[in-house]
Amino acid sequence: MTAPTHNQAVSPPSDMDHCPIMPTYGPPDVMFVRGEGSRLYDPAGKEYIDWLAGIAVTSLGHCHPGVAEAIAEQAKTLCHVSNLFATEPQWKVARILDELVGGPAGQVFFCNSGAESNEALIKLARKWGGRGRHTVVSAMRSFHGRTLATLHATGQPEKHEAFQPLPEGFRHVAYNDIDAMDTALDGSVAGVLIEPIQGEGGINEVDPAYFPALREMCTERGILLMFDEVQTGLARTGAWFAHQHYGIEADALSMAKALGNGMPIGAIWARTDVAASFKPGDHATTFGGQPLAASAALATLQIMQSINAPDLANTVGAAMSEQLLGLNGVTSIRGRGLLIAAELDPEVLGERKAADIAKACLHSGLILNAVTPTALRIAPPLTITYAEIEQGLAVLDGVLNAES
Repeated sequence: MTAPTHNQAVSPPSDMDHCPIMPTYGPPDVMFVRGEGSRLYDPAGKEYIDWLAGIAVTSLGHCHPGVAEAIAEQAKTLCHVSNLFATEPQWKVARILDELVGGPAGQVFFCNSGAESNEALIKLARKWGGRGRHTVVSAMRSFHGRTLATLHATGQPEKHEAFQPLPEGFRHVAYNDIDAMDTALDGSVAGVLIEPIQGEGGINEVDPAYFPALREMCTERGILLMFDEVQTGLARTGAWFAHQHYGIEADALSMAKALGNGMPIGAIWARTDVAASFKPGDHATTFGGQPLAASAALATLQIMQSINAPDLANTVGAAMSEQLLGLNGVTSIRGRGLLIAAELDPEVLGERKAADIAKACLHSGLILNAVTPTALRIAPPLTITYAEIEQGLAVLDGVLNAES
């Protein structure tokens, strides 16, 4: 049987009513078989405008030719060796990341995902602090991952209960409350793990003075200031890393999502003196930074640099936000660059929730998601065209203002 070409429509799988995947995400509404730029296609050939980019992952769009070519070439050259040895793509990526973070020189540890990146930060903070100084402070409504440790770092108690007892050594304070943070940072604290902009919590930002004050506080007390840049990093918010908007330096940070433009790769960066807390055998991962994923990351970073991705995110994000505010049913916009939350008008919503709007948009060919009961998250590829923005706006406007 000959496989269909990209231009041929195919029938949906006959067994979509029996999902063979564990129900951790709920039953899928759609199966995608192909992507190109800011567009995805289902088995029947229906086209969808992607305003979510795999939740801030495919920042250069789906199947970017430069990234695809790098992966294909690497697959023919060298796919894997143990991290006991060096590979060229891994070293090049680490050097670029150190350059993009800026500030004092640092070193990189590679892994496979955002949760693993934050897990590594937690271990690094504990090693830095030493015995008896192991607490990590994070914010309420934060999200840092689904491993047992990163789950406890996540400031959402409703997610904790089913998995108790969770590892000890975590403390949560209100986001954007510097007095609460001041009280929490006692002698048991090794590090603060915090999102520059809360993603899953609702695209929430802090007051401009918050992070400079936190930076000073951590420096005075010898506490690591660690930024979770998994969703905000790599140009998404209009800076290479979102904490840079505040004119401060990180002691360590995590990243993943956009790093491989869809290939699974994560990393942490830390100042060289902080990174030195890890000794051989303290931390490891079999596949972290392996050549295939690292080649995708290298191509992604080089392309992002060539198109000045932070400026692109700022320019396109400002235009998109302005147009969203012009829709009947959108009352406000928050976020930076192309990490946007559109707050919806309760009168227009009526009995509906943001999740209902997102589902109706999906059925009409637009992908976004609900980040709170009254807000939609929008995080398209940085390379999205103005025509694709207009097309998506028409879908969203039609769904918001559809007669019941």
